[in-house]
Order: sequence, then C-alpha cells, then structure tokens
Amino acid sequence: MTEPVIDERTTGGPGGHRDRRGWLVSLFAVLLAGLLAGHRAVPNVHGLGSLVDSVTPLLGLGVPPLAVAALLRRSRPALAVVLLPAVVWAALYGGAWLPPATGAGSAAIRVASQNLRSGNPDPVATVDAVAAAGADLIGLQEIDDDRVDAALRQRYPHRAAVSTVALWSRWPIRDSADVDTGLGWTRALRAVVAAPGGDLVVYVVHLGSARAGHTATRDETLAALASTVRADPAPRLVVLGDLNTATTDRVFAPLTRLLRDAQADAGQGFGFTWPAELPVTRPDHVLYRGLTPTTAGVLHTPDSDHRAVTAGFRW
Repeated sequence: MTEPVIDERTTGGPGGHRDRRGWLVSLFAVLLAGLLAGHRAVPNVHGLGSLVDSVTPLLGLGVPPLAVAALLRRSRPALAVVLLPAVVWAALYGGAWLPPATGAGSAAIRVASQNLRSGNPDPVATVDAVAAAGADLIGLQEIDDDRVDAALRQRYPHRAAVSTVALWSRWPIRDSADVDTGLGWTRALRAVVAAPGGDLVVYVVHLGSARAGHTATRDETLAALASTVRADPAPRLVVLGDLNTATTDRVFAPLTRLLRDAQADAGQGFGFTWPAELPVTRPDHVLYRGLTPTTAGVLHTPDSDHRAVTAGFRW
C-alpha cells in the first residue's frame, strides 16, 4: 500500500510553521514600510502624529530584526519583502549620512546653541565646553545661574538677554528685542549682530514644551515663531534654540518653508541631541537663510540633558 504524502506546509508540520512565520515577517515588513512612507497620515490626535513623525528616522532599526527573523525561518520571500522598508528608509533618510554637498570653504561665522538644563549643577562647565568649540555667537536656553554670564563675559563681551534665553557675541549687538511666541512669558529674543561681513539677525528661542498627549502649546509657539520670521525683512537670519520638536514633525513645516536646516545641509547623520546620554531625537536646531553653511554638528557637553548644536557659515 502506498503511504500518503504529507505536505507539512498545510498540516502544521515544521515546514508549515516556517511558512506561516515567514508570512508574519512579511506582514510586519509591509506595515513598517507603510508607516515609514506614510507617517504623516497618522492622525495627530493628542500629539500622536507628531510623536510618530519625530521618531520615524529610528524606525529603520526595525529592519535588521525582521531580516534576521526571515533568515531564521529560511524564508526567501520574506527576506525579499524585508527589503521594502529598507529601501523606503534609505530613500527618506539615507542621504543624511552622505558627505554634505555645501561644506566647501572656511566659516566666517560660527554659531552654537545649548539648552543648559534648569538646575544644572555646573553650568560653567557646560558653557566652557560650548565656547571651546570656537563659536562666535552662542545662544543659550534655560539660564538660571548668574555664573554663566561671568564665565562668558571676557570671551563674548556683547550680550542680549530676556528671561531664561540669551545670546553672547564676539561682535557688537546693535539692537535686541523680546519676541512673543504666545507662551504667556517671553522666552525668545531677536538681536542684530554687527558681524564683520555685515548685519546678521539672530533669534534665540525656547519654544513651549511638548509631552505625550500634550503638544498644543508647543504647536502654537512654533506657529507664532514662523509668523514672526515670515514678517522679518532681514536678508540674513539665523534661528538658534530648543524648538522642542524635530524637523520631521509635520508641525515644523511652516518653518522649513521659510528657513534651511544647517544640519541637513552641512552636517552628517541625524544630529540627535536629546536626551544627552543616548539621544533619540533632535529638538535643538540651527536654522538659517541668506548664508551658506560650511559645517554643522553636535557637541556632547557636561551636566546638561541636551547636547549642543553647532554650525559654520560663509557670506
């Protein structure tokens, strides 16, 4: 008598389990690719869409585990499907790791921005590390210690300040004014710096905080900043500060239509700054117009929960 042929793929045998698990890997790969490509379609209810937008660059970390799972299941079709999110991620964010195209020439202006962290036990150590990077202009946020000014005064004799934000400059500051971002208390300023190549308008900004489920204040302050910049006639302008969101966040769009991102144009990598020990997003920015960026980077400074951001420009 002829023995019946048992097809493990349909009877739940070892091969069948492999096949079903391979399809499961494929399903997750397709979902990951869809989220990468369509993250802006996630409803921004209670800030969920903004959160997804901000962490989207990290979603590429899901590709290697899916590839390993496909290999363990010995599923060639699943492994092929895993290439889909890999390609989508590379198309969206792979360019950030390529050598910058605008980095030619020496910098005539070097800037830095640092959120010091309220209650910083040694803000002098933090600002000393920022100054050591050679910036001509330093924008700081969350200043609550008089030692900061004393530490910078000799190297940066010109200062504009309001509330907990300030700008220190090697060059004269011809004018400064508070900037209302609708926060309820002033946490932004605009200064006109008499740089060697001409006047440069510099904003130092700390926008409203954002928490999971609570982004309305941040969104409103970002819109207010965009409105102010849109109305500013200055041909050469730089925004330094903690904007409490990433450039991939949909609410950032009003600013990206007005200004360029130094890290995207002259840096390499994502330039994550928060939290300092293991950064997973970039709320700190150097945005500009009317200049050519030559360098951009991130500096790990002591005692702050943010890393500093730096950039160099030529006229």
